[in-house]
Amino acid sequence: MERIVECVPNFSEGRDANVIGEITGAIERVQGSRLLDVDPGPDTNRTVVTFIGPPETIGEAAFGAVRQAARLIDMRRHRGAHPRFGAADVVPFVPVAGVTMEECVEIAREVGRRIGEELGIPVFLYEEAASRPERRSLSVVRAGEYEGLEARLAEPEWAPDFGPKAFNPAAGATAVGAREFLIAYNINLNTTDRRYATDIAYELRERGRWKRSGDTKPFYYKGEIVRFPEDGGYPCGNCDVVERSFDELATHYAEAHGGDLAARYASIPIDQENPSGPVFRDGRFRFVKGLGWVIEEYGRAQISLNLTKYTVSPPHEVLEAAREEAGKRGLVVTGSEIVGLVPFEAMRWAARFYLRRMHKSTGLPVPDLMETAIQSMGLREVADFEAPDRVLGLPVVAGPSVLRPVHEFVDEVSRDTPAPGGGSVAALAGALGAALTAMVANLSVPLAGFQDQYETLCSLAERCQEIKDALIRGVDDDAQAFDAVIEAMRMPKDTPEERQARDVAMQAGYREATRVPFATVELCVEALRVCAELAPLAEDPMISDVGTAVLMADAGARSAALNVRINLPQAGDERFAEEMSGKIESLLGESAELAEAVLGEVGRRLGT
Repeated sequence: MERIVECVPNFSEGRDANVIGEITGAIERVQGSRLLDVDPGPDTNRTVVTFIGPPETIGEAAFGAVRQAARLIDMRRHRGAHPRFGAADVVPFVPVAGVTMEECVEIAREVGRRIGEELGIPVFLYEEAASRPERRSLSVVRAGEYEGLEARLAEPEWAPDFGPKAFNPAAGATAVGAREFLIAYNINLNTTDRRYATDIAYELRERGRWKRSGDTKPFYYKGEIVRFPEDGGYPCGNCDVVERSFDELATHYAEAHGGDLAARYASIPIDQENPSGPVFRDGRFRFVKGLGWVIEEYGRAQISLNLTKYTVSPPHEVLEAAREEAGKRGLVVTGSEIVGLVPFEAMRWAARFYLRRMHKSTGLPVPDLMETAIQSMGLREVADFEAPDRVLGLPVVAGPSVLRPVHEFVDEVSRDTPAPGGGSVAALAGALGAALTAMVANLSVPLAGFQDQYETLCSLAERCQEIKDALIRGVDDDAQAFDAVIEAMRMPKDTPEERQARDVAMQAGYREATRVPFATVELCVEALRVCAELAPLAEDPMISDVGTAVLMADAGARSAALNVRINLPQAGDERFAEEMSGKIESLLGESAELAEAVLGEVGRRLGT
């Protein structure tokens, strides 16, 4: 899977297109960075930039943009409606695919260090990268904004994490952090009454709503507000319990509702010692913010939500709760809308959730999973939604070779060129074996008598899809495996030093060229393992497909092993060659055992 980090820096310039262009140009010049969106706001005098890249280079792109902002923006002349305290105001890093939050924290801290040391800008770390708990919140870090920054830097407790303690009047300060991906998610209702959308939004959001009593059904907002009594008492927001003290209510709240009342009161906020005003009832989802509005363009009300931690509250779960709440009120959810981008994992979770509800196999190809999620969530109701354009981290499976029609690929193999060659053909054979195994598992799911095997079959099919996709990528990976060798061959060889450097580069290239077919062997053997688990479950009419799958995967493993062996003598590393040879022998031994066992089962079923 491709490793992707998103960066969403905010710059204190929203009017000068030339300045914005120079900032974004610094991002685009870094190899691997892809600029996704540039959103300038003239009124706020602020531009939000969205770009993605691999963890190895995303920090360099972000640093380059900050350097340009510090050179071109003078905060002494800045005026705008949005809170800000620096030319490069905030620089958050977001894990999208194949990257952990811990890695993003490390990227944030390294970029923050460079901004502080190389550019002389005070840097404050926030969110997951924060150096201390009180600095997690961006609003706390940025309190006082640019106008109050000089006085704040003079306070010992607000010394920056990196950079000078002295005030930088032109650049101000920069907040650098790591946070979860934020999904902007709107749910459509069959009404134009904003109150109804707001009523449901308050049920869903973490903050919740004022507790009410009396006429609360079907519309909760019509009830009477419950307030803290003036003569004392601590009503629970979620039930009818009333305690005599905060401590008693906190104990009840933890035991009955699983929450931390002190944290809850602090977030609203409510004074623990002398509570007053409305009592708050919890919302259904953590890390969800929401309100209701009406979009005239769409002619309907929407529940507008920000999912700030989709790994805890994913879109499909929030949508199903909205459908439930709408039903209580006689309303219908007609569809939903994702504003901007959405991570692949969120869409895959949604697809598997709805497939399970249908009792269909979850081990489908990625395009099928995406279409299932799109249709189940009604994501095309008010705007276009195509997965390749809107899903971040969507696995890239097909390279130039496998994108060709079958007859063109076969013709290309037959030409007088070395690639695609045996390694690519081996990977394709293994991919077909894995695909056939997935097919048998998927066809078995709806059959009578397989209800108890549903989770097992789904798991086997999912594993095969992952193996298949990796092997399809391997078709083109193998075709490109010799690029490093070819580059080394082109190196000069006129002097002994040049010849030595060329030999070292060629040996390194051969080692890399060896690793590609070795990965194919591993994947083909993994496909055989899945096939061996599936064979006893397969019905007789599909046992020939199981046998074909085994033969293809075994052929892929043995063919790829030949490509490993032919490269080893040129690798220039005896230990590497011995280690690789030993691993190949072990994998081929396992491949032979698995193939023999499965083909024995196939032969027994076929009576041969």
